[in-house]
Amino acid sequence: MKQLIETIVLPLVDYPNDVRIETEESDNRVVYKLFVHPKDRGKVIGKQGRVAKAIRTIVYSAAGSHHKKTYVDIVD
Repeated sequence: MKQLIETIVLPLVDYPNDVRIETEESDNRVVYKLFVHPKDRGKVIGKQGRVAKAIRTIVYSAAGSHHKKTYVDIVD
């Protein structure tokens, strides 16, 4: 899943070396924390959060076969 998120995010940003994804996993959920350069945060979130919503939709549908709830957080 991390690779899917990177595949989506890397073409959007100006500082691809600063993209980092951390995973927190518990019994019933998985949280992917996406870290980007501060100047790229707006590009990843998009106007009115449309890009972030699209990223989350793709990741959620890809993780649909898992039995754990999946979350994607864009971290400051």
